[in-house]
Amino acid sequence: MRASRALAVAATAFAAVGVCAPIAAATDSGSGGGNGPTNVTVRPTQVHQGGQLAVSASGCNRGGSVTSNAFPPTALTLNRAGQSAATPRIYDHATPGQYNLAVRCNDSSIVVTRTFTVIAGRGAVGGLGGSMAPSSTEMAIGAALVGTAAIGGGLFISRRRRLIGGPV
Repeated sequence: MRASRALAVAATAFAAVGVCAPIAAATDSGSGGGNGPTNVTVRPTQVHQGGQLAVSASGCNRGGSVTSNAFPPTALTLNRAGQSAATPRIYDHATPGQYNLAVRCNDSSIVVTRTFTVIAGRGAVGGLGGSMAPSSTEMAIGAALVGTAAIGGGLFISRRRRLIGGPV
């Protein structure tokens, strides 16, 4: 009785492996052997005119390209994590609306498409970010304040010594 159960379990396991093996071989993206791009992601899905997209894909171990009407063709490069990535810059004059991009590996004719949306405007202006030096007026005011503080501190210390220790 036990042998028949073990035989039934083994047969079921082999059948499951036999059914799954062709599926695993068909979806293998690690070797890049001409299977084409997989796991293609686009971030953000909404981007301002003149902004950048981050496109990543698996399976393009020999490089590839990303193309769209909204930006110039951009090369996919392999990063340290084994992912192919590109950062295309949207045209400043791109018409707001929905666009498609196409990802193609150099060693494959398979093309994967994704959609994204171009939004009007340039996005938030974040300020100068410390890129400007102080003006000459600001420098003069700062120097005057430091000088006044130095003279005032010196007078305070010299008057305090006379009161505590007598003549100086």
